[in-house]
Amino acid sequence: MSAFVDEARIFIKAGDGGKGCESFYQDLRTRYPRPDGGDGGRGGSVVVLASRSVQTLLDYKFRQHHEAQRGGHASSKNKHGKTGEDCILKVPVGTIVRDHDTGLMIKDLAGDGQSVVVARGGAGGIGNNKNRTPKPAGQGEARTIHFELKTVADVGLIGFPNAGKSTLISSISRVRSKIASYPFTTRQPILGFVQDQEDYSQFVVADLPGLIEGAHHGKGLGDRFLRHAERTRILVHVIDMAGVDGRDPIEDYEKINHELESYSEQLSFKKQIIVGNKIDLPESKENLKRFKKKIKGKIFLISALEKEGLDKLIQEIKKVLCREHSKEKSSVSLSS
Repeated sequence: MSAFVDEARIFIKAGDGGKGCESFYQDLRTRYPRPDGGDGGRGGSVVVLASRSVQTLLDYKFRQHHEAQRGGHASSKNKHGKTGEDCILKVPVGTIVRDHDTGLMIKDLAGDGQSVVVARGGAGGIGNNKNRTPKPAGQGEARTIHFELKTVADVGLIGFPNAGKSTLISSISRVRSKIASYPFTTRQPILGFVQDQEDYSQFVVADLPGLIEGAHHGKGLGDRFLRHAERTRILVHVIDMAGVDGRDPIEDYEKINHELESYSEQLSFKKQIIVGNKIDLPESKENLKRFKKKIKGKIFLISALEKEGLDKLIQEIKKVLCREHSKEKSSVSLSS
């Protein structure tokens, strides 16, 4: 598996325009020479294209200079120069393109196939054909841009390290996430497609790196995790109800929500489904009683390892996603 890179800075240069030609044609039948210099070709532009075939910004971490083709030079007999080829930079869906110098956002490429021209090619030089005054070729635009990837998914799994998020996504989808009994086994967002065998509906789940206290200040995997959580429609909050590492489920729940609120108001209002994991362990019973007294709301009890309670959880996720989708459609119609 290739390394996951969610930020990159690159220098781009659009192609310069081709030179126009200044020439005159004369033969035995023409008394005066006539201008016949062609125009130069336009330089290629630099275009950023979002594609689902790309999952990481790794290529741009190592290759940081990209240039489009310059326009072809013109020649006599009114022959125009060839237009330079565009430089197409493919990035993962969910990439935000910013100008590095100003920090301003150029485009949020949230959908497959969306694109933006980030540097325009220079105009070709004007030749002297048709008695026109020749003009020099234009220079292609050059700038430094910054890519920032925010994973696009329907559902984001959140929770402390070792809460069982990797086991859960491996149990409900075909993805095989790294599972181990030490923190931060997930160091990059992993996407899994969940398909219901009854109605063949599907949704995308992102297994996001585990949070720790102080993440909104960059501690642990910090805001690199929180950035990806912003893209999801809903959050599934996975809690180690057995407290295997000596942790308190109530404290874990409250600390995670505090990190979400501290990082972004958008995250704090995002719909959450609370999931108590590891109910197959005897320690979970006493913790569950305390949790229900303290935390109000519906709790879905599962054992991701033993695959208990997963069907009910999947059905609940589908219902919530359907409601959120309806809200999005109604808000769009009201704004229009």
